[in-house]
Parts: sequence; C-alpha cells; structure tokens
Amino acid sequence: MLLLALLVAPLAAPATELSFGIVPQQSASTLARVWVPLLEALGARAGVALRFETAADIPTFERRLAQGEYDLAYMNPYHYTVFARDPGYRALARAEGRLRGVLVVRADSPLREVESLQGATLAFPAPAAFAASVLIRAELAQRGITFTPRYVASHDSVYRTVSVGLYPAGGGVVRTLEALAPQRRAELRVLMTTEGYTRHAFASHPRVAPEVVARVREAMLGLAADAEGRALIETLGMPRLVAAEDGDWDDVRALGIDLLDDLPAEAP
Repeated sequence: MLLLALLVAPLAAPATELSFGIVPQQSASTLARVWVPLLEALGARAGVALRFETAADIPTFERRLAQGEYDLAYMNPYHYTVFARDPGYRALARAEGRLRGVLVVRADSPLREVESLQGATLAFPAPAAFAASVLIRAELAQRGITFTPRYVASHDSVYRTVSVGLYPAGGGVVRTLEALAPQRRAELRVLMTTEGYTRHAFASHPRVAPEVVARVREAMLGLAADAEGRALIETLGMPRLVAAEDGDWDDVRALGIDLLDDLPAEAP
C-alpha cells in the first residue's frame, strides 16, 4: 500500500524560477560577482529561484526588455519609462537618492573646464544609457559644446578607454565609478556632474503572478533589516532600497526623451 501511495502521489511542484535581467553597465563577470549573491539571498527570502541574466551590451538589453524576455529586471530610469508602456513592466523598488551622471577624464589630464572639450570625440556606454549618456550629452549641448559621441558598450569600457587615452573624456555614473578597483579609480577624475533624477527601477513583467511580485517586493525591502542584507546592497554601491511606484519616474518622463521610440524588436 505504501508503494502504491508513493506511485500515485503527485510529484512536488518545482520551485518558481524567474529570470532577473541586470542592465550591463559593467562586464558580465563583474555583474555576476556582485549580483548573484544578492539574488540568491533575495530568492531565499521570497521563496523563488532568481536566475541572473544580463546582455552583451545595453542595446541588446533594450531589445530583450522590449520583447519582455526578463521576468524581473533592473533597468535605468529612461528604460523604465519606455518599457513600462510596452510590454508593461511595473516598478517594485528603487534605491534612495538621486542618480547623477559624471563626465570623467584622466587624473593627469590638463582639461579643467568642460568647454575645453569643444569638438572632441567622447566615449559613452550607449545612446540610451540614461545618466552616463543622455544626461551628459544634453548638458553639453545646453552649454553649446559640440562633440562626436562614440559608444563603447559599457561603463567599464568608458573608464578603460579614457584611462588609456583613447578618448579625452567619457560618461559614467557615481556608482560604477566608485565600484572600480582603487588603482583604476585613481586614474580618473570627474570633470562634470549632472543634475539628479530618480534612480534605476527594479521592475516586474506583467506575466509574473501578483502574489509572487508581492513576495519579491517584500523580500527586497526587507534586505536592509539585517546585516547580511545591508552588506549585499552595499556591495552594489547602492543606498537603501525603498518601495517604488510608476509615478516616481515622472521627472524622467518630463524630459521628453524619444531615443527608443523606434526600437527594433530584434537585432538587425
């Protein structure tokens, strides 16, 4: 009878697994090193398995968001305003504080004024990288500075190409700049800092069950409640996570950015 009962008993349902896409501001190996421990802890608290995913570059990440490939995602503020419309990602949380872009030069560069970059070729991660590209380009344009942008795939690539002298300056953000190894960080100097806007969004695709979304949000906000959780967040260079709602990014919407309005669904 016991054998019969074991044969007819339903198999245990597998644990819910969700893909979690991380915007590729840094190399995949660097992102995995800091994000995988956080996702493991977050998944354990929420009762789901969270699978780390990223992309080779920011444009590929954008196409995947457009296709709704990620169940959950960490995306830049402009990405959120676009992909909240279609396919309908909805914010769970964000980090406290404001996001600012930084324009960096070599530490030993003779450049001291942004106006000295008139006519220069500058490095940026991608056209729609928000603070590291969009905000910096807009501020330079407002100052009447003409320049040629070169897109080099990631924040790390910007820092590397500027530090070796391929470009006189390039765009990043405070968090990724401070995440550099000390010796690499010492090779760079901030020439300009932009105005601040709402930070990156943690968001869920509408196909994810509401009760699962609620558990993930609760677990995310609970990370700051103990030493382990705080340490994981600090590893990312983020301040405390707070609950978020769609309207938090209205400051970004007010900029009227339309860079991704004609985003192709697939790579050409």
